[in-house]
Amino acid sequence: MREIVFDTETTGLSFAGGDRLVEIGCVEMVNRVDTGRTFHAYFHPERSMPAEAQAVHGLSDAFLSDKPLFAAGVAALLDFIGDAPLVAHNAGFDFSFLNGELQRCGRDPVCRTRMVDTLQIARTRHPGAKHSLDALCSRYGIDRSHRVLHGALLDAQLLAQVYVELNGGRQIGLGLLAETAPVAIAATTVHAAPTPRPPRVFSVPPAELAAHAAFMARVKEPVWYQGRPGGAAASG
Repeated sequence: MREIVFDTETTGLSFAGGDRLVEIGCVEMVNRVDTGRTFHAYFHPERSMPAEAQAVHGLSDAFLSDKPLFAAGVAALLDFIGDAPLVAHNAGFDFSFLNGELQRCGRDPVCRTRMVDTLQIARTRHPGAKHSLDALCSRYGIDRSHRVLHGALLDAQLLAQVYVELNGGRQIGLGLLAETAPVAIAATTVHAAPTPRPPRVFSVPPAELAAHAAFMARVKEPVWYQGRPGGAAASG
């Protein structure tokens, strides 16, 4: 399954109140494995950057002055995310800015049924604990030493690792059955029965077979013959 883990940086806390999106970072995951494909962009907010917001992410008016408007990069962004579920920490906040910018430039908003909120997952898995991205990185031993300021792509990359841990860790990918494509039946998607992987065949050298037979000949009253006709004398 393809998923996009993403994060945004903004000029403030409320798109409806006049704040704008200035940075977005996206990480592609397939079956909860980071593929290495990312999307990252800065956008000119068409307004000044408040000092308190700049203190969080370090993005100044001077830095953003030559960056494109959101409308100029929206096609590439939408092409990258496709129709995949979108994973974010406190996802309602990021969705409000993403959809606000999309609607502002005449695009359809992203349906909230695609929203996966790692904050809610963390609250369910670890009630009463701290649930910030920093706290979750500490809990799961994820290195965040290079995170001096918030940055959308860096935070999305850290969140991708946290998301894997929140869903059981790396062992979730150690399946023993081959994956099968879903079969569509009317309005319902049904997965075909998994196909077992073919057994591996190992050849045993004749010398080892002879040594094994000699050893077995010395075993008296083996338990695997008990209860069979002839008892320990049975063969085959």
